[in-house]
Amino acid sequence: MPSTECDKLSMACDLPFLGPRQTMELQEFSRKPKRSSSHTLGELLQHVGNSTVEPSHQVLDVHEPGFQPAASMPFVLSFHNLTYSVKVRRKVLPACFSRSGNNSPDNGNLIEHKSRMKVLLNDISGEAREGEIMAVLGASGSGKSTLIDALADRIARESLKGTVTLNGEVLESKLLKVISAYVMQDDLLFPMLTVEETFMFSAEFRLPRTMSRSRKKARVQALIDQLGLRSAAKTVIGDEGHRGVSGGERRRVSIGTDIIHDPILLFLDEPTSGLDSTSAYMVVKVLQRIAQSGSIVILSIHQPSYRILSLLDRLIILSHGQTVFSGAPGILPQFFAEFGNPIPVNEDKTEFALDYIRELESTPGGTKNLVDFNKTWQKRNPLSRSSTGPKLSLKDAISASISMGKLVSGATNMDPNLSSSVPKYANPFWKEMVVIANRSITNSRRAPELFGARFGAVLVTGIILATIFWRLDNSPKGVQERLGFFAFAMSTTFYTCAEAIPVFLLERYIFMRETAYNAYRRSSYVLSQSIISIPSLLILSLAFAVTTYWAVGLAGGTSGFLFYFIFILASFWAGSSFVTFLSGIIFNLMMAYTVVVAILAYFVLFSGFFITRDRIPSYWIWFHYASLVKYPYQGVMQNEFDDPSKCFVRGIQVFDGSPLRTVPDSLKLKLLKSMSKTLGMNITSSTCLTRGSDILKQSGVTDIDKWSCLWITIALGFFFRVLFYFALLIGSKNKRS
Repeated sequence: MPSTECDKLSMACDLPFLGPRQTMELQEFSRKPKRSSSHTLGELLQHVGNSTVEPSHQVLDVHEPGFQPAASMPFVLSFHNLTYSVKVRRKVLPACFSRSGNNSPDNGNLIEHKSRMKVLLNDISGEAREGEIMAVLGASGSGKSTLIDALADRIARESLKGTVTLNGEVLESKLLKVISAYVMQDDLLFPMLTVEETFMFSAEFRLPRTMSRSRKKARVQALIDQLGLRSAAKTVIGDEGHRGVSGGERRRVSIGTDIIHDPILLFLDEPTSGLDSTSAYMVVKVLQRIAQSGSIVILSIHQPSYRILSLLDRLIILSHGQTVFSGAPGILPQFFAEFGNPIPVNEDKTEFALDYIRELESTPGGTKNLVDFNKTWQKRNPLSRSSTGPKLSLKDAISASISMGKLVSGATNMDPNLSSSVPKYANPFWKEMVVIANRSITNSRRAPELFGARFGAVLVTGIILATIFWRLDNSPKGVQERLGFFAFAMSTTFYTCAEAIPVFLLERYIFMRETAYNAYRRSSYVLSQSIISIPSLLILSLAFAVTTYWAVGLAGGTSGFLFYFIFILASFWAGSSFVTFLSGIIFNLMMAYTVVVAILAYFVLFSGFFITRDRIPSYWIWFHYASLVKYPYQGVMQNEFDDPSKCFVRGIQVFDGSPLRTVPDSLKLKLLKSMSKTLGMNITSSTCLTRGSDILKQSGVTDIDKWSCLWITIALGFFFRVLFYFALLIGSKNKRS
């Protein structure tokens, strides 16, 4: 590379180990306009709409004559005296284990639990401005993530003391959800979607229905260019089993999904965690460009490199929840010099500061002197926190932002009541369902392993059952084998549903992130997931029914098969609903499997096969009626044995289940003749002694008819879906208490 070019793009020249893609992206970042000439992403979008060049083929040039940037710094986020404490329970050992060895009776002999208040944030104040990046630094446990959560309204307001204002006005939760975004530390994305598809689905969720699809596509293309992801736009995200984008690209995609609606406030929890130095720099460079486009960017970071530090505008360094420094990175040397511990010339400023703070934390006095000095410093140096106030009120600032093309989730007008000026959701209920279904189907279609494993398990189980119970006859032995087949078949439909446990657990945190900022309704998600599960359940049910029905020799012909198939489908529906509900309340995969298997075992035990209803103790009878296996089991039994013309035990077959089954038939006939005289009725070898109704009565299946069993099974499926909805409603608040 020529020297003049290296001067312009020194970032790439200083890193000769970069690959071609990273070098190209770094060069692209360096060519971007400086803050003085930056424009909002909404303005970029206006130029996309007017451009005759396809956005996927050319990076837009927004430096046109007469193009005016927005008013300087209309947004200021201020926070004052933020204090947050949590109750921590700790065990107190009995006196015999204490160091003092005091064994007086007053100390007791049992372990006690005492609680104390732990302060996570202690009187934190500061401000962040549009066009700037404010970084929160500190060691692990210093309160970085807690402060980000406090600013992002992810802590219950009754637990958080202090105030957080935007342009001097306290933000309501509804408005904050619309104008802000929160990027979690983990990259939570659908692995089989491409970068472009991921952004497009995010646009469908967050951008208003009134915006045309072509404008949404144009916005996605502009965002891809802004994030430096053009070369990876058609690449899938990937996971452990599928190769996809790099770690740095994945982090930028995660950021992009949350800024598709061009938020005014952007919060990020350690966005550089787990990345190499180059990828981390590129991520923060992207964040700088987002800030320059008209946003306030606030992030937590463990220890920024020298290059990353050059991109940051304001720092807040925390120690055990207290502020030990607040100001621009450039004044760190002066700050520590006046404190009496100057930073050596060749030392990295933040590395020195954080190491020194850790040393102070290990001393008896801790960082108290540094905290006190910072308070004095702030009073003596008001310029370090910028004394100029915001030029616009919140209402005027948001109105100006929208008029300049910044998209705030469909807000098109402002009235004095800010919270009523924007819709709670960008799209109607049905639109959300369509987008959720489309995304899930696209992701599942490219990773068919889960459904393939489930289909294989059902098919193999059906084949094994068909070969074991091949062509059962109507003898007493055949009756017992039928009962065993029904019990195992119905329980199998529920056990195979356990393989669906990972489906929601893998999406759980994506769901929580998206619903936390009203991307869609929880009810839309539940209904959409319920509807798209039906085709797969139909395939599984048909495969199992076709494999087993005629091979086992079940009765009823075509109508009997249809009822059997519908009951298998209803069982899969109830089972999948039950498993889905459990995955909504149990967050650990292994624990979820354990609980599902245990509860299903109890359902089978109380279904009526191992012990009939009249033999179950009264204190356990409720489990019999709560058993999901009971109703399918009794329904298919009635479907098999409700034909009054069909006989299952004739004449000497009555001895098949007794010790007399081995005696000659001639002796059995003599015994029948003797029984006839005793009972006063004529019993011959062709006399029907047991019909289907007798078998149902012996099994205790007389309380509910087969159609009632079917409707109850279907209703239980809906019942657990409703419970799943309430589990999501209660469990996905995503706020600290």
